[in-house]
Amino acid sequence: MTIDGMHFFILEDEPIIAFGLEDLLLDEGAKVSLATALDEAEELLGSASFDFGILDVNVRGEKSYGVARKLLDQGVPVMFATGYGDNAHADGFENVPTVTKPYSIHQIKDAVEQLSRV
Repeated sequence: MTIDGMHFFILEDEPIIAFGLEDLLLDEGAKVSLATALDEAEELLGSASFDFGILDVNVRGEKSYGVARKLLDQGVPVMFATGYGDNAHADGFENVPTVTKPYSIHQIKDAVEQLSRV
């Protein structure tokens, strides 16, 4: 699966993880828009169109499900990236793929491929 040229929306509050994911995607030729807080994410949602969203579930003590819902409502496939695994998701998000931290670019690509088939 190639992600070259795709525009990714990332919501991640841990700078090292955020910049690491950004670097992984940029190295593959993707474009990245990065938010580190929910309010910043809300601003970004109105500023561009995205091909995929990668969202941390817990962002500065709050859940990112509202941002996930807005992306999904816009037709943007979403995956969660979390240290908590699949079992921590709110109702309505059971079918959203999850990559567990720490993750690799291969896991991201596999989730993108899974989302592309839906």
